[in-house]
Amino acid sequence: MIKIKICGITNAEDAMLAANLGADLVGFNFVKESPRKVSVKLASEVISSLPGFVASVGVFADEDLDALVKAAKKCALKYIQLHGSESPEYCATVFSKTSLPIIKAFRVKDDSVVEEMKNYLNCADFFLLDAFSEDAAGGTGKVFNWDIALKARDLNKPFFLAGGLAPENVADAVEKVRPFGVDAASGVERLQRRKDYDKMKNFITAARRA
Repeated sequence: MIKIKICGITNAEDAMLAANLGADLVGFNFVKESPRKVSVKLASEVISSLPGFVASVGVFADEDLDALVKAAKKCALKYIQLHGSESPEYCATVFSKTSLPIIKAFRVKDDSVVEEMKNYLNCADFFLLDAFSEDAAGGTGKVFNWDIALKARDLNKPFFLAGGLAPENVADAVEKVRPFGVDAASGVERLQRRKDYDKMKNFITAARRA
């Protein structure tokens, strides 16, 4: 069954709604420039209240290594998502210091990203494909060419599809790409930093039915 990740969680209410609606993973953004950034303290409090069947993901971008490791420990994260220009060596070091599965994100401009992904096959447990934007590292609401994601399947590494996914298009995305998982942030919001119950419910239902 496809995995569902709801990213950009900023409060306990949204986290619990996502969990109760059937999300497998919830993402907490620690990227300084992100409009959905949360503090380590807040994320730790929210994560500690979540049921055990939903996994917490910490999203970082070119973060200081010591700060990342401290955040991962403080929040008891289950996954680390690296959404910047981290090198394969950095990814491997994060794993060695945290023993947590690594989700390496790539911002897709064109199909040259597939060659870039090959450099990370041995240091990432999962990939995540997101739309490229000059303005933000993620959560932009932009969709990229899913034909590129089809090429990424040939790498035989499980990956999450992100980038502008919403209740209206997630079924088409799943049917075309057949990713390991799908990831939504802005597509399930009613306001920036606040999730919408109906959008999350419809997103999860549509993804699972596809």
